[in-house]
Amino acid sequence: MFEQLVDVIVNYVEVKKEDIKPESRFMEDLGFTSFDFMSMLGELEEALDVEIDAEKAANIRTVQEAADYLSTLTD
Repeated sequence: MFEQLVDVIVNYVEVKKEDIKPESRFMEDLGFTSFDFMSMLGELEEALDVEIDAEKAANIRTVQEAADYLSTLTD
């Protein structure tokens, strides 16, 4: 799930894949705006055919947290 997420992240911000680490924070480290983040979540919902809980998504700070949460939805 992490690699899949990285593939999506690079479509939203100017970051090289190899620079995205599990502990990378979306806003502080990768330069996401809240709009970018919500747009990415919408794309992931469509691609993975899942429904992301907005309240839970609001608490996601790192790439690994996002990957872990998405994994719970796709199991």
